Amino acid sequence: MPGVIRVVCAAVIVRERLLVVRKRGTTAFMLPGGKPDAGERPEQALMREIREELGCDLTPGMELAGDFTDVAANEPGFIVQARIWTGQLHGTPDAGAEIAELRWIGAGDMADLDLAPLLRGRTMAVLVQTGLMPQAAMA
Repeated sequence: MPGVIRVVCAAVIVRERLLVVRKRGTTAFMLPGGKPDAGERPEQALMREIREELGCDLTPGMELAGDFTDVAANEPGFIVQARIWTGQLHGTPDAGAEIAELRWIGAGDMADLDLAPLLRGRTMAVLVQTGLMPQAAMA
C-alpha cells in the first residue's frame, strides 16, 4: 500500500491563466503549496507555503469540492492527497524556497507541458467544471 502525502494547494487563476510551479530537480509542474506543519490549520499552511515559495501573500477563496488524490509526481511509491483553494495573490510571485520555475499557463500550454498527475487529471477537470478555466484546458 503506497504512502500518503497530504498537501494544501492554491489554484490561482488570472485572465484564464493558472499559476503552476516546478520544484528544483524535478520536471513536473504543479499547483503551489505544500505540507502543513503539525498543529497548523490548512489555510494557515497554505498562506505560509505561498509566502515561502512565491514571496507574496495569498487571500484564500473557496475550497474546491471533491477528492483530489493521485500518484505523487516526485515521490515514487506515494500518492498525494490535496486540499485545494482558489486564491488571490498580493504582490508579484517570484520563485523562492525549493521552487525552480513558475509559469502562468493557459489552455493552449497544457498539452506540451509536463503536469503532475493530480493537476492534469481531477484538478483540471474540476477547474473546468466550475468555470474557473476554459473548456479547452481539457483538450
